[in-house]
Amino acid sequence: MATDRHRTSNASGKTRFDDIYDQPDPRAYFRTLAPFEYEIPQHAQEVFRRTRDLRAQASAVGDEGPVTVVDLCCSYGINAALLNHDVTLADLYAHYTSDEAAALTPPEMIERDKEFYASRRRADATPVIGLDMAANATRYALDAGLLDEAYAENLERHPPSAGLRRAMARTGLITVTGGIGYISHHTFDALLDCARLPVWVSAFVLRTVPYGRITESLTAHGLDTVTDTSRTYTQRLFTSPDEQRDAMRQVVLAGEDPEGYESDGRYHTRLHESRPRTA
Repeated sequence: MATDRHRTSNASGKTRFDDIYDQPDPRAYFRTLAPFEYEIPQHAQEVFRRTRDLRAQASAVGDEGPVTVVDLCCSYGINAALLNHDVTLADLYAHYTSDEAAALTPPEMIERDKEFYASRRRADATPVIGLDMAANATRYALDAGLLDEAYAENLERHPPSAGLRRAMARTGLITVTGGIGYISHHTFDALLDCARLPVWVSAFVLRTVPYGRITESLTAHGLDTVTDTSRTYTQRLFTSPDEQRDAMRQVVLAGEDPEGYESDGRYHTRLHESRPRTA
């Protein structure tokens, strides 16, 4: 159930966990989300790896090098951790909620995490650039070695910095698991205006959140979007009956049926994949 640790948006009815997204490290994030079985990054792990590999295969051999990924609303670099390291989300819950972790200072936690991730780095790891307004979270992800670059910027209100423009110019894949609804087509337009390579987009989007306007922007940038209608991917348990009722209402308004999905107690997402249009 929702507690005073959570703040609910009046606009959407969805519980917001604002106090956990910009800490010096992810311990509060994992402790708070564990009871609600937050799991969408685990669903994304194999999808993002597969899409990254397909994007690499689509390039002329040797032309671009490893595919650079920009992860939107990257927070503490969780998607980067799962993409580039031999870990599962369950491993990360255990790592960050352990008694050992609880006893550490933030600097000690970062030193521990540098070793933790370095020892689990995959041979096929590729550069990941993080974008998120949470400066503390992105700093942690940089310091722990999860992100190659990080930009604490709000592209909904401001143009991208020179550094982010340069980073986007060498990007081949944009990923996002939990940010659509917090960011809009403005962010995608700002990034894609800086692209110099063919960019693919892999986005997990809650069924409660419209994606059509973003799809229109992607189309304007030469990308065709395919939605996986064969299945959904669960995000987390609802925090309260009120949150569930609101989610079901939003799903109906979006033209979908919540029966067997949100009616069973969890948020569900759909996967949208966008790739450059072919003649």
